[in-house]
Amino acid sequence: MSHLTTPRRAVVKRDTNETHVQLELNLDGSGKTDLHTGVPFLDHMLAQLALHGLFDLALTAQGDLEVDSHHTVEDVALALGEGFYQALGDRKGIVRMGSAYVPMDESLAFVAVDLSGRPYTVVQADWHTPVLGGIPTSLFPHFLESFASQARCNLHARVLYGRDDHHQAEALFKALGRALDAATAIDPRRAEQIPSTKGTLSI
Repeated sequence: MSHLTTPRRAVVKRDTNETHVQLELNLDGSGKTDLHTGVPFLDHMLAQLALHGLFDLALTAQGDLEVDSHHTVEDVALALGEGFYQALGDRKGIVRMGSAYVPMDESLAFVAVDLSGRPYTVVQADWHTPVLGGIPTSLFPHFLESFASQARCNLHARVLYGRDDHHQAEALFKALGRALDAATAIDPRRAEQIPSTKGTLSI
């Protein structure tokens, strides 16, 4: 089977004393989701990412929500990043870089990603409330950092402006989905080539 037609899927299990996360990811899906993290707003954000990125994502998480949502949000991000890392394989033929602007009413977000194999994250966002949907707003940058660390990608995210934190967060996750869709797309002109002058994206 050609590399360009090989299914790009991953199954990830992450078990710690704080959380139990299991996910199935298909990079070449249609945006179908089955999400049960125990944090409804996190489910909502993941649904935006998957729908706008056209990724099929099934994810369940059981975390120590009696403490707070921190460990669940963090470990879901780590597992999702690992899912992308596994599904991408050696990254042959991918476009590699992608970006997207997404408006949500009065808010505007921008995300750029480079599936470079090297994790780095820059997040610029000002939040107006300390908590959104049961998630401390300080965790949204941490989600992106945790995701990028395991996906081994360079991720820049910015909320340019907005008044409503829900709109800002939703625009951010939609933009992440769109940017990842562009970056993970297969460019048939690259065939079996790895899009790097180094010849590898795994070091």
